Amino acid sequence: MGKKGAERITGFLGLQPPAQFLILLALGPQAGWSWTLGCWWQHWGAPHCPIMASALTIILLSCWLAGHSGAWGEPSYPKPNISLSPSGGVSLGGAVSVWCRGQHQGMRFVLNKEGRHFPAVDPKGLEAMFPISNVSRDDRGRYNCSYHSRSGSAATSSPSDPVELVVRDPSLPGPSISLSPTGVTAAGTDVTIRCRGQPRDVRFFLHKAGDLNPPRHMDPAGDGAEFHIPTVGRQHGGNYCCSYRPRSEPFVSSQPSHPVQLVVAAAPPGHQDFTYANIARLALSAMVLLIMGLILAEAYYSRSREVP
Repeated sequence: MGKKGAERITGFLGLQPPAQFLILLALGPQAGWSWTLGCWWQHWGAPHCPIMASALTIILLSCWLAGHSGAWGEPSYPKPNISLSPSGGVSLGGAVSVWCRGQHQGMRFVLNKEGRHFPAVDPKGLEAMFPISNVSRDDRGRYNCSYHSRSGSAATSSPSDPVELVVRDPSLPGPSISLSPTGVTAAGTDVTIRCRGQPRDVRFFLHKAGDLNPPRHMDPAGDGAEFHIPTVGRQHGGNYCCSYRPRSEPFVSSQPSHPVQLVVAAAPPGHQDFTYANIARLALSAMVLLIMGLILAEAYYSRSREVP
């Protein structure tokens, strides 16, 4: 965009020079840095200081280029995804793989653990695997990964979100687990899952098979902890187990409890499933808002085309 294009935008909006300066500054070099600053100086600044305006133009343009080229350490690539396999923890002496997935070809991945750097790995496709065999307590903790180009560029990605490697200690026996109420549970019922065992200086964790979300945790009350699931629906059905972790070693876990199965009965005829009904209402509301936004946008652009 050149001088005439920028003039048409600010003139159409009816903006005065200070506002023009701010708007065109946000538009970037395409709007013409020199013309933007020159226009502002001519109307509101020092019309007899072209050297100062040119110097300010060069400074601002250099800042913009540095910020977009990574010269100030700004990452040039989006952060990768990270996951563990298996994801539910690994026993001492076992094996686990850390997977990192990026969005660009020709990258090199680096795995980090609290300041410890692993040897870089070239991925197969978009994914890189870091195997960890004979797992020990030293391997527990938070991991993240990043990647950079193999071409020698200094640009690197933002680090991934952290993932926790929890090590199971066979010397810590698994707790007991129970459901209340037992048996097949009617939809809409409040369910309590109780975990018992090792009440001192531990935190209990509730795991659901196949759930990729972090496990729920709770401090013990007495000799265990209670996890409440209000108004259960079909999405809550499945197998649950619990474990505990010493507070002094938050990434060391007990063995898991035996699983219990939460079976949720189908809603009886004539009974409305409010969970899915609410989802349907939200989807319908979103569609209505989208249609209204499109109508308003069309009206705005139609009016702008009519302006001479």
